[in-house]
Amino acid sequence: MEPKKYVYSFNEGDGRNKKLLGGKGANLCEMTRIGLPVPPGFVITTEACLTYLDQKKKGLGPELKKELRAAMIQLEKETGKGFGDPENPLLVSVRSGAAMSMPGMMDTILNLGLNDKTVAGLIRLTKNERFVYDLYRRLIQLFGSVALSIHDDDFDNIFKQIKKHNKVEQDVQLDAAALKEACNQFLDLVRKKGGNPFSQDPYVQLELAVESVFGSWMGKRAVDYRKEFHITKDMANGTAVNICTMVFGNMGDDSATGVAFTRDPATGENRFFGEYMINAQGEDVVAGIRTPKPIRDLRREMPDIYPELEDLRHTLENHYREVQDLEFTIENKKLYCLQTRNAKMNASAFIKTSVDMVNEGLISEEEAILRIQPDMLEQLLHPRLDPDAKVEVLAQGLAASPGAASGKLVFDADRAESKAKLGEKVILVREETKPDDIHGFFAAQGILTSRGGKTSHAAVVARSMGKPCVSGCEAIVINNANREAIISGVTLKEGDVITIDGTTGNVYLGKVPTIEPEFVEDLLVMLEWADEISDLQIMANADTPEAVSKAKKYGAVGIGLCRTERMFNQPERLPIVQEMILADTTEEREAALDRLLPFQKEDFKEIFRIMDGYPVTVRLLDPPIHEFLPSAEELSDEIDKLGELKQTIDGMADLPVTLKILDPELSERYATNLEVIINGLEELKAKHLAEPMIASKETMLKKVRSLAEINPMLGHRGVRLGITYPEIYAMQIRAILEAAAEHLKEGGQVSPEIMIPQVCTLEELKWVHGYVTKINRDVEKKFDIKVPYKFGTMVEVVRACMRAGRIAELAEFISFGTNDLTQATFSFSREDAENKFLPLYEERGILQHNPFDVLDVKGVGRLMRITMEWARKTNPDLKVGICGEQGGEPESIRFCHHINMTYVSCSPPRVPIARLAAAQAKLREKEYVLD
Repeated sequence: MEPKKYVYSFNEGDGRNKKLLGGKGANLCEMTRIGLPVPPGFVITTEACLTYLDQKKKGLGPELKKELRAAMIQLEKETGKGFGDPENPLLVSVRSGAAMSMPGMMDTILNLGLNDKTVAGLIRLTKNERFVYDLYRRLIQLFGSVALSIHDDDFDNIFKQIKKHNKVEQDVQLDAAALKEACNQFLDLVRKKGGNPFSQDPYVQLELAVESVFGSWMGKRAVDYRKEFHITKDMANGTAVNICTMVFGNMGDDSATGVAFTRDPATGENRFFGEYMINAQGEDVVAGIRTPKPIRDLRREMPDIYPELEDLRHTLENHYREVQDLEFTIENKKLYCLQTRNAKMNASAFIKTSVDMVNEGLISEEEAILRIQPDMLEQLLHPRLDPDAKVEVLAQGLAASPGAASGKLVFDADRAESKAKLGEKVILVREETKPDDIHGFFAAQGILTSRGGKTSHAAVVARSMGKPCVSGCEAIVINNANREAIISGVTLKEGDVITIDGTTGNVYLGKVPTIEPEFVEDLLVMLEWADEISDLQIMANADTPEAVSKAKKYGAVGIGLCRTERMFNQPERLPIVQEMILADTTEEREAALDRLLPFQKEDFKEIFRIMDGYPVTVRLLDPPIHEFLPSAEELSDEIDKLGELKQTIDGMADLPVTLKILDPELSERYATNLEVIINGLEELKAKHLAEPMIASKETMLKKVRSLAEINPMLGHRGVRLGITYPEIYAMQIRAILEAAAEHLKEGGQVSPEIMIPQVCTLEELKWVHGYVTKINRDVEKKFDIKVPYKFGTMVEVVRACMRAGRIAELAEFISFGTNDLTQATFSFSREDAENKFLPLYEERGILQHNPFDVLDVKGVGRLMRITMEWARKTNPDLKVGICGEQGGEPESIRFCHHINMTYVSCSPPRVPIARLAAAQAKLREKEYVLD
């Protein structure tokens, strides 16, 4: 058996095998294959990384070291240079690259191979002392921070002092002597804090660098990033390491480095977008240390190179058929491409580029739909700043990532994270961001930096998250020690509120009003394509006319869950509901219900009017009725306080007599005032503290205690209430059917569906069906019109799953209530589970997902499949849906499609997400495998 191969040159690697070579390595191999100007190099595979991590980081191992040496010897032959050769030194970069792009989350070391001897040799070779010392100081800092864990700030502080001593602001203003001094001070720092002198052996440097990159796969920022973006081991496991011959953008004014996108990643416009710096290295651009120039200026500064860059742009996009994010270096007027990857964009840009690329014939409609992660559409539903708001712009930076956000200023990532955990909305404000700040990005509402461009780390990561970012806002002066910032002369402390607009680059003081978002035309086009492909119908959970209107606007083809209890909680209705609950007789209860009937009927009628013929599934009352009453503790406290207040007022009645005895003169002076106060208190007592009023509170307390249950969510609720108190369900059924009849009489169309919750047996359904049949006859007679309706049930009780065949004898549709069904299947209380142990279960891999967020296909899903199989044996045309929260979650939707469900129903804002996810489920149905 041949030993496993761990190293592939750019000439031999398979550009399609991203799992083995990582995204960056695979693309370098592919670009080499198609003849693009890529510096020579090789890839160490992700399998080598996993082997290293499995061996508890005990070195690279003899096999890998052997392959690594052989690859370096081959690289020396290709370049004509020697690794460690002082006469003609070969320098390389060592960079990470997982199968899924994780920009800035793992480590990179540039200029590796420099030591005191090769520095001297390179100076002789290039006759450019400044250039060489600039390379060396960068290597020492990167190697020291990445491989030796010396804090970056220690290097930065030294460099700031050198710039201050030389009275310059920019790195490029330092001469060779200053950079040589930086190297010497950096070497001293490494010796003091690293434990050993900086290694002069290039192969020791190389092996430690490779180990550091492998180790960064399990670094905090990389782990946090994978967790945030749900990158599983199946999607990316381990990082490759890319060893690439160095080319230099810092050799003088005929050299440059930059980052570019084949289209604008913020807007999706088809224009070349990017930034560059003359006489710099690539890390300067992405780190945001300096604010770079826009790519269009390169046309003027390097007119011979710019057309080559445009050709590279078109070649990459046509080859990959995807918007590309590329890094380039120009060395002595020669262009090199160092990296390409699919661009990170926000949802709006993804949608625009998708539609444009279809119209350009570059991709198909199906490919356009598959480009976009459905959850990204949520970004488009966030409010935007009100253009009519009267606010002044405090400062303006670069519009790096669109969208708007308000929050309290914080100046470091740790505080952003801790404050966000307390529920505070924060804006992370930094001079420039570093990869280690990633947890602060996740926590913040938006990011504001004083330095850096639109292609900086902050901008790229913010766009991938759909978070607003304003970068390069030079009007900000940050004082981290005092936790304050001066913005255009205004001093702001940590905790002060600002608003940023990543679409315009504007920064505002305080919170700026927002308005509801509008759908862009390209999104409507995309969702129309999706609807033509989907098998699943997308409906919405909505309980009010406002929510129903929003659902229809977002493209819902029906209401899959209308919760009637939400209608009871409105202020003018709640007292009537409470009166109904407190009633001692059926007659009293019916009298209260008669007063509720018009409210319910008008609600249903308005919903039917909005949906006009689309199905509306109304769930009859589900929660225990004690939920409409105050708690026993609240009532008991209120009664005690009312009693104490009454006693206090009663005691005040003797105050005039007491005062007259103690001080007749004072009594006479304030007699009138005292009389007014006492009369007012007596009036207050008569109005709010009369015995009947306190008695009514005591009656309510008695009722609350009588309704108390040990486990109310498994108690007297749903259909059990409807059978115990048939008059409640009767009122609701009448309200539904009369509203339907009135809308029909007015020329509209209706498709009401009456859904019974918490059913466990066919006999319960028969009982309620009897009410429906009788009331429907009465309504049709009263209005002289035929009222169409469907009768069905929620399936959220395990026994209902087991008796689905019988239930389908009567039910015309079933809808899985997956919130309760998940609780019942796992024997988890959702609130307790999510607060106590579910996060730990996910962290330790006991459960892959929170089953209340993502449908548990192996347990709850298996029950659903059994239910559908048995129910459709009885009724092959049975309509089946899901109305739990998982109805808007893409992976859950994929499962629902696979088991041939009729529809999914979700909250209105998730409807566009569900429409796209349903189309993707259809397009990828052959890939789906059930355990």
